[in-house]
Amino acid sequence: MTLLTRTLGFSRTTAVGLGCMGLSIEGKPAREQAVQTIHDALDAGCRHLDTAWSYYASGGPEQTNENLVREALASWKGPKDEVLVATKVGHFRNFDRDGKPGWGVDGRPETLIRRAKESARALGVDTIDLLYMHRPDPDVPYQESIEAMAQLVHEGVARQIGISNADLRQIDLARGVLGKDLVAVQNQFSPLFRDTRKVLDYTGQVNLAFVCWSPLGGFRKPKDESKFAPFRQVAQAHGVSFQQVVLAWELAQGEHVFVLPGAHRPQTILDSLKAGELKLSRDELATLD
Repeated sequence: MTLLTRTLGFSRTTAVGLGCMGLSIEGKPAREQAVQTIHDALDAGCRHLDTAWSYYASGGPEQTNENLVREALASWKGPKDEVLVATKVGHFRNFDRDGKPGWGVDGRPETLIRRAKESARALGVDTIDLLYMHRPDPDVPYQESIEAMAQLVHEGVARQIGISNADLRQIDLARGVLGKDLVAVQNQFSPLFRDTRKVLDYTGQVNLAFVCWSPLGGFRKPKDESKFAPFRQVAQAHGVSFQQVVLAWELAQGEHVFVLPGAHRPQTILDSLKAGELKLSRDELATLD
């Protein structure tokens, strides 16, 4: 399978990556299946893996997913130097008042620096390919958090920086602090969540990658399936899954766009990886838009 590749910062990588979160949080598959899912994605040509310090089940061992990614890469027989591994710091898992698994945020500079170094150790690398600040912390001035990310590049802990869940003001602030070391913005975007359209467009204007998380709407919350009806119609015309159409539509939003579909089993990601080769007509794109 020949996959669509695009430039992301200093790297050329596949436009459809594997979002690894679902392989390690609540509802995760068996570890053997999780490793096989990563292996099969890599064997099919995927060269973009996305993980995070916080991808572990609430109350369970921290950094589970980073350790899983390292294990999968170590046992994979392919060209490891071709694989871009991105991780994120700034989130941690907790429980809400009702005892439900949740996500806490800690953007203090000392925490970001410590967690980034822990991430590098968990991944077994001296320098992280792409390190994101996972989410702004309302209790910490954003500039202080971003300056910590800049320090991580200066110290050689990270090769390049991304920011996640960021608005236009935060993007400009990060650009001012990080300069060319800022290469990507990872925000939610899907047929169910189009609120970040302005951010998607702006990143293209300022030469930053826009990386979609939960590009298929996520698998942890109920979906408004009616939003996918037009995508199902286009999929039927092409004889492909509607998920492929969703991803192809997102990739068509600009040459700077990347998508990170998740998967619990190999068949799911193998189907998603085909989206880069699916060509939608202008009329189809207009309908989906």
